[in-house]
Order: sequence, then structure tokens, then C-alpha cells
Amino acid sequence: MELNEASLIESEIMLRNLRLTNEVLETKRSIARWLALSLGVINPGESRLSAVAVLDALINFQFVKGSDPNYDDLAKYINDNWEQMNEKTLRYHLLKLKNMGLIENSKGKFYFTPPSFGDRFDANAWADKLFEDERRQIASKIGNAIKELKSKQQ
Repeated sequence: MELNEASLIESEIMLRNLRLTNEVLETKRSIARWLALSLGVINPGESRLSAVAVLDALINFQFVKGSDPNYDDLAKYINDNWEQMNEKTLRYHLLKLKNMGLIENSKGKFYFTPPSFGDRFDANAWADKLFEDERRQIASKIGNAIKELKSKQQ
């Protein structure tokens, strides 16, 4: 019997371990791009900046200003600091980030998925707990699969 592997996927986690060089740290844009690459928001070699701009706007509001932006706040920040972005593009990237499990929204406000404990406006607490629940579930399933595979080989 052939498995439909795509139907088995419950969620995906993309994290890249990139070197944080002095060149990366030179400008705000290069740091934002590095973060987008690290979190799997963009792929290596991707030249579009719209996803990077949305990520930067969210970081600015949550970790710099300590607030939850609405759509208009994000649009204004991006248009003032990056380039003009149409509504459809901004909403597309917000939905993509939500589907990735990076952000949530409630009552018209957008914010990074809060850590299970700790200050959600603390970047280190957020990064430390990023994907913790998903990682734990995946690790448990991998352990169970290996256990089952072992039992089939005896």
C-alpha cells in the first residue's frame, strides 16, 4: 500500500543555523534579511524584500516598541521604512507567517506567537521558546517511530 505522505504532514518547522557575521550586523536591512533566512521566511538567494519588510515591522512593534500593531500600523511602518506595499501583498505575508506558526492575530492586532512562559515582549524569551511545543511533539513521534522500527527488525 502506497502512503500519501503529504497528507501525513501536520506542520513544518524551518530554522536555519546561519553565521552572524559583522557584515550581517552592519545594517538594519541585512539583519532583517538574516532573521528572515534563519526563520525560513525566505529562501537563500531570494531577492524579494516584501517578506523581510513585514518581519521587520513585526519585530519593531513587538520587541522595540512593546506593542501589538494592527494592519494600518504595519502598512505605515513598511511604507515609511521599506517601500510601498499593497494591501494584498501585506495580507499574504501575514497569512504566510501565521501558517508558519510565527505569528497570531486577535482583535485586529498581530503579534509573534507568545512563549509558553516569560515576557512575550522579550526577544530572547521568545526565541528560546520558538517552536518548543512542535519540537517536543516531533521528537516524541520520532522516538516512537524508531521504537516501532526496532520491534519490526527483531
